[in-house]
Amino acid sequence: MPSPIKPSSTPPPAPEAPVPEHPYEGDYRPPTQQLFHSHAADPKIRVEPLQVEFLHNLADALNTTLDLNTLMHRVADLVRAVIDYKIFAILLVNERAADLRMRFQIGHSTEVERMRIKLGRGVAGQAALQRKSLLVEDVTTQENYIDANPNVRSELAVPLVVKNKVIGVLDLQSETIGYFTMEHQRLLELVASRMAIAIENARLYTRVSRQAQTLAVLNDISREITSILDPDDLLERIGQLLKRVIDFHMFTILLWNDRTQLFEHRFSSRFGERVTRERTIALGEGLIGTAAQLREPILAPDVRKDPRYVEANPEVRSELAIPLVYKGEVIGVLDLEHTRVNYYNDDHQRTLSTLASQVAISIANAKLYQRIHEEEQRMERDLDMARQVQLRLMPSHPPKLERAEIAARFVAARSIGGDVFDYLDYGSGRIAIAVGDVSGKAAPAALYAALVSGILRSLAPRHLSPAAMLVALNDQLQERKLDSQYVTMLMAVWDDNNQTLQIANAGSVQPLFVAVNSDTTKPPSVRTIKAEGFPLGLFPNAEYEEFTLSTRPGDLIVFFSDGIVDAVNATGDMFGDERLTQLLESQHQPAAQFTVDAVLQAVTDFQAGTAHFDDETIVVLRATGQST
Repeated sequence: MPSPIKPSSTPPPAPEAPVPEHPYEGDYRPPTQQLFHSHAADPKIRVEPLQVEFLHNLADALNTTLDLNTLMHRVADLVRAVIDYKIFAILLVNERAADLRMRFQIGHSTEVERMRIKLGRGVAGQAALQRKSLLVEDVTTQENYIDANPNVRSELAVPLVVKNKVIGVLDLQSETIGYFTMEHQRLLELVASRMAIAIENARLYTRVSRQAQTLAVLNDISREITSILDPDDLLERIGQLLKRVIDFHMFTILLWNDRTQLFEHRFSSRFGERVTRERTIALGEGLIGTAAQLREPILAPDVRKDPRYVEANPEVRSELAIPLVYKGEVIGVLDLEHTRVNYYNDDHQRTLSTLASQVAISIANAKLYQRIHEEEQRMERDLDMARQVQLRLMPSHPPKLERAEIAARFVAARSIGGDVFDYLDYGSGRIAIAVGDVSGKAAPAALYAALVSGILRSLAPRHLSPAAMLVALNDQLQERKLDSQYVTMLMAVWDDNNQTLQIANAGSVQPLFVAVNSDTTKPPSVRTIKAEGFPLGLFPNAEYEEFTLSTRPGDLIVFFSDGIVDAVNATGDMFGDERLTQLLESQHQPAAQFTVDAVLQAVTDFQAGTAHFDDETIVVLRATGQST
């Protein structure tokens, strides 16, 4: 950047620009010869007008990125190079709300940043409404000024206009009266005229990228739902997968019943919970029936203003209904509802319409499969679905701790199993560890494990103690009680700051505490943590004891499922607690992962090729006392 040039107090006269017969967009030529305010002591201009280097830098800053955040940061730096500001903001128009919202700012408070400025309010709102720059020497004299910062005295707002449309405002504020000049305005208008185009390009790029991502997600969803051939599983999974592309509060899939000539609710969820709806809908009845009758989507921005709407949930404000058409026949309707007015838009409608045809095909295939496939084939599909669910239950890697390390491994007895473990981040160096074992085997156990895992994660933000977490889990499972289904679970919370472990047990195998010996020549001591309790899902109003253990560097806490100690060899002998204890005593301050691998290898060697009878899960926590 060339050395700053301070313009003289009396600039040389410039020829007046002729007024064009037809005004062009981005024509920010100064209307008068005066470039600086007479009482501006120091306009802080550090480049010459129309300086080639400045124009080059402007073009480089705006044309070398399509990321909106990067673009705005660059503009802020560029403007600072020519105007020594302290308060700067880029506001963009929200078309649906018809207001300005701060997209980028420097020098504003958090409260000001969250403001929503209606068009016509304040200096920025007036600039957007009038589609022209506003330079206010003293904001205290400005009518309709928004006094968000009492220290501000002058303001310069320049609209961002592209294709004859205002998309935002560049806004500078100063604590000095008359700080901004006509030269400042001219330079900011120069930036704004080019920045508006760059913002539109960035927005277009973002939209195209989002559409590409949406199409990729839709492709993944289509592949997944076509592999699910059980109708009930398919409908539930559609609701789960649809959340990845469109948010909703209420979701319903209705299928056409040829016998009754009515649409029947086959799957419904309300605020994430599955609900049962008995009401049927006739063709042409309400928004759902109308969408099916017309064979086209129905979008109701505000259902209270749509005479076709039939109230089912009083809190609903917007609704989107998409017919499911297969081979020219309407076989059902997808219906999404939200509690916000104007929530769904044309993009949502296009996305759901794109997915609807694949959903219709998937539903038709599933219904056909239900009629003609044998039970064995259906079970194989169930197993495959459950396998995918279980893979999502297990964490991919243990959490990183400053003063401890965790290692874990799960080995299923069959292709899928009922063991489950998870880590929950409680923040401030606290990690919750859950190790559970669902009753039964294979698909039923894995699906019940998925339910338990989902409830566990939904409770995680409450940061409950181990005993309280088990009580809450038990209460939730009682609400969804399934005959002969339960889960045993160990729940522990590790505090990395004071090296303590809180633990509670709901019928699971009691963990082992391996205490390092102060005499390094002697083996560690291994003792059982005597924590007991009822399994989850069997008895209501169950309560659980909670213990707190203090550890020293090198101590291990070993959590494991009964599949470890109950493993049998070819002669029918069990691996047992004694072999596990001897193995742990034989190790000299091992790492957590080494212990996990050693235990599982010992079990494998003991079985000597015998098939696994039960799932095998082991989680090892090792206190290190220092950053790992």
